[in-house]
Amino acid sequence: MLTLEQVLREGRALLTSASLEEADLDAWYLLEHCFGVTRATYYMNMGAEADLANYEKYKELLEKRMERIPLSQIIGSRDFYGFSFYVNENVLTPRQETEILVEEALKICENKNVLDVCTGSGCIIITLAKSTKLNTAVGVDISSKALEVARKNVADLEADVTLIESDLFSNVEGKFDVIVSNPPYIPTKDIEELEPEVRLHEPMLALDGTEDGLEFYRRIIDDAHKYLNAEGTIIFEIGYDQGEAVSTLLKEANYIDVKVIKDLTGRDRVVSGRLIQ
Repeated sequence: MLTLEQVLREGRALLTSASLEEADLDAWYLLEHCFGVTRATYYMNMGAEADLANYEKYKELLEKRMERIPLSQIIGSRDFYGFSFYVNENVLTPRQETEILVEEALKICENKNVLDVCTGSGCIIITLAKSTKLNTAVGVDISSKALEVARKNVADLEADVTLIESDLFSNVEGKFDVIVSNPPYIPTKDIEELEPEVRLHEPMLALDGTEDGLEFYRRIIDDAHKYLNAEGTIIFEIGYDQGEAVSTLLKEANYIDVKVIKDLTGRDRVVSGRLIQ
């Protein structure tokens, strides 16, 4: 008889053999997904016989994880700011550090018009719309496949969010009080150094910030004044070493109160500024 405890032990061993940094955690999440157990039910039933069909599915998903397919893509979801978002290979997996951007936006966006540029899965604009009252909430992305994911998340989470296919502002109309964006910001030369889960399985369109990683910040800042109301605020997620560069771009474009916010590891993660028109 094969028990749940033995199944989990096997999963941990396989993922450890593949040199996965979070082998124990990933093995658990896949067990939870395949067998529908919580930690409490597992510990109460760890000696119970494992369902064979679930075990075969577990082994199949372990193989995918050993191929460095991201866990979120294998199970089809990722938790972000207390919400569960559907994800696949067409969007970046929502990351904990992006919650810093959400927290900054929540300080000022209540009853405001908010635009999310490069929305991807929609995790930022949907979270804002679910966490506070917005006048309008709009997310735009150039990728039709990413927008399919975002639309599913809007529907699943019953969020009052409008999604538009747009190359940055190309199809945007009206003005907003707050613009948020987590644009592609990895310099092209650094792409090959990314972990396989990102480099091989996440969309390059959402990663590559061109030669110096700043191209999309420049493009957004160049046009954002046309879409921001007076005293409007822009909030960017940035790479850990881009705080000074993005701050300078904002200041040169007549933004004031420019500040850099660090993440929980102490690295620069968000830059914001208020537009003077």
